[in-house]
Amino acid sequence: MSPDAIRPEPWSSGEVTVTRTGESARDADPRRWWGLVIIALAQLMVVLDATIVNIALPSAQADLGMTDGNRQWVITAYTLAFGGLLLLGGRIADLVGRKRTFVIGLIGFAAASALGGAATTAGMLFGARALQGAFAAVLAPSALSLLTTTFTDPKERGKAFGIYGALAGSGSAIGFIVGGLLTEYLDWRWCLYVNVPIAVIAVFGALALLHDSPVQAGARLDVPGALLGCGGLVAIVYGFAEAEPRGWTDPLVLALFAGGVALLVTFVWWQTRAPMPLLPLHIIKERNRAGCFLTMALAVIGMFGLFLFMTYYLQVILEYSPVLTGLAFLPLTAAIIIGSTQIAARLLNHVAPRVLMGPGALLATIGMVLLTRLTVHSSYASEILPALILMGLGMGLIFMPVFATATAGVAPQDSGVTSATVNTSQQVGGSIGTALLNTIATTSSAAYITAHLTDPAQRELVTKAGIVHGYTVAIWWAAGIMLLAGLVATLMVTAKAPRHGAPHQTPAPEPVA
Repeated sequence: MSPDAIRPEPWSSGEVTVTRTGESARDADPRRWWGLVIIALAQLMVVLDATIVNIALPSAQADLGMTDGNRQWVITAYTLAFGGLLLLGGRIADLVGRKRTFVIGLIGFAAASALGGAATTAGMLFGARALQGAFAAVLAPSALSLLTTTFTDPKERGKAFGIYGALAGSGSAIGFIVGGLLTEYLDWRWCLYVNVPIAVIAVFGALALLHDSPVQAGARLDVPGALLGCGGLVAIVYGFAEAEPRGWTDPLVLALFAGGVALLVTFVWWQTRAPMPLLPLHIIKERNRAGCFLTMALAVIGMFGLFLFMTYYLQVILEYSPVLTGLAFLPLTAAIIIGSTQIAARLLNHVAPRVLMGPGALLATIGMVLLTRLTVHSSYASEILPALILMGLGMGLIFMPVFATATAGVAPQDSGVTSATVNTSQQVGGSIGTALLNTIATTSSAAYITAHLTDPAQRELVTKAGIVHGYTVAIWWAAGIMLLAGLVATLMVTAKAPRHGAPHQTPAPEPVA
């Protein structure tokens, strides 16, 4: 492990190590709390956009004629561009200036949202979502950096991060509810158009209230690293998507997997030689940090896939309205927030992180296994609700320790890239999970329908049963991957609980998708 990777202070902030500048709250910008509102508003927009489109997806699929195999790209295009370019976005903020990058990200995100809302083809919508993800990757790092430079007083910093984290954590709930309301009472396109007025307010607020910090001297963009890393991820995710119509042994699918792995291997090689690498390798060589990154990626694989399946199950199979579907997800989000803020945050000072992460993964796995019993006529209250609560509590127990442990004791020059890497593992895990599990579900559904459709008069009943069968097969896979996440956390994350009374800074808030 590099000596620069760890500093004596055991628990530092995930985004920027706190430096006590001596500036008191009296001397700080009197408008800083309004600035926090603007920063949080922008982050809320980025977080809720990962879920607001889920509720609208069945309507968008019908309107634009998407296939079941391709529909996942509405979600995947966003998360893949977001995760693949997040590290580059952080470097751009260092080079250009955080306030300027923040404003550029807002304007670009609004423009991409307007383009997606006006989409006339599936490809146009996929492209707009990818653009949204790219600008989100520019926006998110600059938002957190502005927050840490705006609040320099240690007493205020914890309060600011708490407010920011609460808003970011509630983003998924707001996304489901707003998505349902807009889809049902206006049109699915407003799930994208709604970002435009939010971004306009945030741009004017940023120009009036936020202050830029000096750019990092000598910062430069690692363009080859960005191309190699993002290209490798796109190839692998596209391979999973193409496996559904072509088959797992198709030459194109195998070529995509091989090419993606080759690009990622080349990315790792380049990071050892790049003047300013996107991902300094000593960050991922430390055992606890690597375990946290891998745990996050594996855990989110199941979570993102589940959002997609449950949205379709509730709307298509149980025939819930978009608003009722959004409300049906509320217990999951509430359980995530409770597990993270009321259980994990209170226990982490007293127990080792893996004592929370391992059982958390087990709880989430049990919740997923309960969902494998879904049928065409399952009851929400008795069969779905308990599973969602267990999953939410489990994910909450994973999220908070992962962020706190992965960003603990990081050197100042590495704090930003470490936090970005945790977020990258989350977004990339979501991209791979959505593509992989959607392929498994659609393939299993098609096989079931082919085997059981003997009477044309029973086509509708058999089709619904086949769709649910595909979901349950994919959820079994998700449960297995979640169990693997718990095993990784238990074996790899060996960090101990923070020393009682040791300095403890609020960890970077975790986005909940």
